[in-house]
Amino acid sequence: MSIEASTELFLGRQPIMDATGNLVAFELLFRSGHANGAVIDDDVAATATVINHVFSELGVDAVLGGYAGFINLSAGLILSDVIELLPSDRVVLELLETVEITPAVLARLRELRDRGFQIALDDYAGNEALYGDTLDLVDIVKVDIQGMSAPVLEDVTDRLKRWPVRLLAEKVDAKDQVQHCAELGYELFQGYYFARPSVITGRRLSHAHGAIMRLTGLVAQDAESGEIERVFKENPDLSINLLRLVNSAAMGTRRRVRSLQDAIILLGRSQLQRWLQLMMFSAEGGSKGRFPSPLLLIAATRGRLMELLFDAAFGRNRGRGGDEAFLAGITSLMGGLLGMSLEEVFKGLPVPDSVRLAVLERSGAVGRLLSLAEGLERADVDTIQAELIHLPRLDASTVNDIHVAAMEWAHAIGRPGHH
Repeated sequence: MSIEASTELFLGRQPIMDATGNLVAFELLFRSGHANGAVIDDDVAATATVINHVFSELGVDAVLGGYAGFINLSAGLILSDVIELLPSDRVVLELLETVEITPAVLARLRELRDRGFQIALDDYAGNEALYGDTLDLVDIVKVDIQGMSAPVLEDVTDRLKRWPVRLLAEKVDAKDQVQHCAELGYELFQGYYFARPSVITGRRLSHAHGAIMRLTGLVAQDAESGEIERVFKENPDLSINLLRLVNSAAMGTRRRVRSLQDAIILLGRSQLQRWLQLMMFSAEGGSKGRFPSPLLLIAATRGRLMELLFDAAFGRNRGRGGDEAFLAGITSLMGGLLGMSLEEVFKGLPVPDSVRLAVLERSGAVGRLLSLAEGLERADVDTIQAELIHLPRLDASTVNDIHVAAMEWAHAIGRPGHH
């Protein structure tokens, strides 16, 4: 990334969903390493560099796929020309709660709306006296429900209904919070409630999950292709998805593959293992919502991110380290998928001890990369910098480019016909 050597900029991304758990947007988080993790939008020049890199050089689809992007705005950025570099049809401009609402800011917000931008008000807590004029200009209000009692939340929500705005509940930690907010009229939700185990004990694996875990074990043990093929034949849905994958344009096959045996051979054991790991997540969504689920996208991105980081940090020829890094990234989110603790997940999942310890204890090189990946998702600069100290071959520019490449790969996995 073409920035000053003394400035480390990192891009984080958090999903925004609707009430049924469908992914509708991402909030993009820009963080600076030279300011103790503060939002860098106060540094207009640095932010302009990031925006140019993300939206012009790399392309908006690499970062956002087919979704909208929410971007935080400081007062300096609102009043600058940098905003006009952004695609108004893909971006929601998010007004930080720290912005002083001056006549100049209000005039600029009106101008930006006239240019086709949507405006969101961040971290709203019921203080409409401070935002009365602003509420007439915004399209979305993000209500921070953390620490709000039910009566307070209901009162804040009722007062907001005087304006024609869409309501977004942020910092949502549990599904019952989603249900309550949906009943109050909230349409959008932000938080990692979907990645948390909802039931710790007594949950049975679905038939699809059981079949995928059987196949995962067979592939890990390098079983005969015929044995793997028999399990596929017992599960027609998996067979169809496998044939779709190997016949997709992404695989580059010139002839149509029609047999399971040819598909297994063509895909190869390493790629088959990865596909099964991703199918574990997509099996969750099924009838609950459109593919891909937010959890699948995070898992796919995290797995690919860790694989690419491993190769950059240690070299591609270091054993099966890249494969283990990918596996650790995927399995680190399986607790949320299966509704059980990770310890329980690993009891039934045939993975190397190094992967299990990396996920459970953050041990070894892969465990360090997992901590780095989680820090990047949150744009947590303290965590990122603490891990990069031990990974001298990685710098901010390399890490950002790898992160965006992982996002792009995960979006490709989620496109219809690719899975």
